[in-house]
Amino acid sequence: MISVNNVTMRYGARVLFDDVTCTFMAGRRYAITGPNGAGKSTLMKILTGELDPTKGQVGRPKKLGVLRQDQFAFDDYRVIDTVIMGNAALWETLQEREALYAKPHDELTDADGMRLGELEGIVGEEGGYTAESDAGILLDGLDVPADLHEHKMGELQGGQKVRVLLAQALFGSPAALLLDEPTNHLDLDSVHWLQDYLCAYEGVLIVISHDRHFLNSVCTHVADIDYESVLMYVGGYDDMVLAKTAVRERIEAENAQREKKIAQLQDFIARFGAGTRSAQATSRKKEIERLQTTVLAKSNIQRPYIRFDMKKPSGRHPLEFKTLRKSYADLKVIDGFSASLDRGEKVALLGRNGAGKTTLIRSLIRNAPGFIDESERHFGVDGGTVRWGHEVVVGYFGQEHTLDKEKEGDVTILEWLAQWDTLAGQQELRGLLGQMLFSGEDATKPVKALSGGETARILFCRLMLQKPNVLVLDEPTNHLDLESINALNIALQRFEGTVLLVTHDHDVIDEVATRLWHFDHGHIEDFKGPYEDFLVQQQRKAALAVARR
Repeated sequence: MISVNNVTMRYGARVLFDDVTCTFMAGRRYAITGPNGAGKSTLMKILTGELDPTKGQVGRPKKLGVLRQDQFAFDDYRVIDTVIMGNAALWETLQEREALYAKPHDELTDADGMRLGELEGIVGEEGGYTAESDAGILLDGLDVPADLHEHKMGELQGGQKVRVLLAQALFGSPAALLLDEPTNHLDLDSVHWLQDYLCAYEGVLIVISHDRHFLNSVCTHVADIDYESVLMYVGGYDDMVLAKTAVRERIEAENAQREKKIAQLQDFIARFGAGTRSAQATSRKKEIERLQTTVLAKSNIQRPYIRFDMKKPSGRHPLEFKTLRKSYADLKVIDGFSASLDRGEKVALLGRNGAGKTTLIRSLIRNAPGFIDESERHFGVDGGTVRWGHEVVVGYFGQEHTLDKEKEGDVTILEWLAQWDTLAGQQELRGLLGQMLFSGEDATKPVKALSGGETARILFCRLMLQKPNVLVLDEPTNHLDLESINALNIALQRFEGTVLLVTHDHDVIDEVATRLWHFDHGHIEDFKGPYEDFLVQQQRKAALAVARR
């Protein structure tokens, strides 16, 4: 159990939450929700003890599993050892035991022998004799290959390090798990494995994620940061949204009724306050005081609005490619893949990280008509033909969505956006920025000061301004909060053009895609149908494979 007592957190005059008291119970799985900047990570750091609140206290169990954000802290340690460090008591015991065993035999004292006996007892109690195999199971589930387990952390890529640190948080059966964005850098298979693992976890789980399907699948409760407080709801994310909307609508309806009654009473007072019915008027004044409407605190939820229009539609067959091949040294990533797209199809690319999804995207857009950066046109392939159709205009959102070129100098958001359509007026540009929550003076903010989420939102502004008829989006949901992801999801469903989409967001794939390209061990399967049908097919294949053993 984790208890929060009268906790307040302020930064200067800004209040994130005020006088919060709540309890996170064992056996329950909590999501911390709220828009970017609401204070989710701040609350998580207060719960883990990394950050002291302005006021108040937090009670927590001794054994916490925390997803560390510093990817470089363990660079000198083996991957398997980094995971075992998740159980601090076991790791310290193993180190002390190793130091004693390293002593020459003739230097060991009776006290050393007694201490070794105690240490072996602790190792047994903490599961130390199966620690490496237990850590290996976690790493395998999170798609960290066995041949990397003995490597130093410093030799791993950023995404692989995050997976190891997640395994570290899960290791050792902690009484509470506190995970900030655990699905970042995970492919769908790993996300599904993590969902199953967490649903079977019996301690206190507190998680922050921008993956709606993950939160709905895992969480039994939601701690929502809004109205300068932390409000508890029962159920997953969608349940919280419904309950929150219903509460606000009820209060607004009650206020409307009260205001109507107050207006009637005030009319009575105005007509009879000074006459023979003044006593009744006084009574009405007291009733007005009693009926004063409930003050609705301002919610911090901000919903962007995304709409992808086309200047003109493409031809009926916007893309066709044949026997496309691409290798990196001896590794064949794309080996003779061919496909043809009809106008309006929405294709999601699925597969493990590193399987070749981004490679295929870059192999296709290198000669695409439309808004493609010059650097992408130099991407080389080993063979095959790519033919884009009549009137096609491609808009591209790259995986590494940065504005590095524009971050030199003091170019403002408004100036940056204006360069993509010199005929667009200030009103149109500011309107687009307002849709993506850049209002008023935000438009004059320098682009070099933008956060990851803000950078993504301004790139969507660019796509809405360009009005392409083919959208190619590589990991567009990275850095977006849940409200922005939902807005993107709806916009893609309504878009009448063609879409190529790489994402690990289950709901976006499920609700947008009409066709799937599934990357699996060097092979690309072209599945013509929605994600739900694909999952059924995969389950049948798995059952058939088990039956054949």
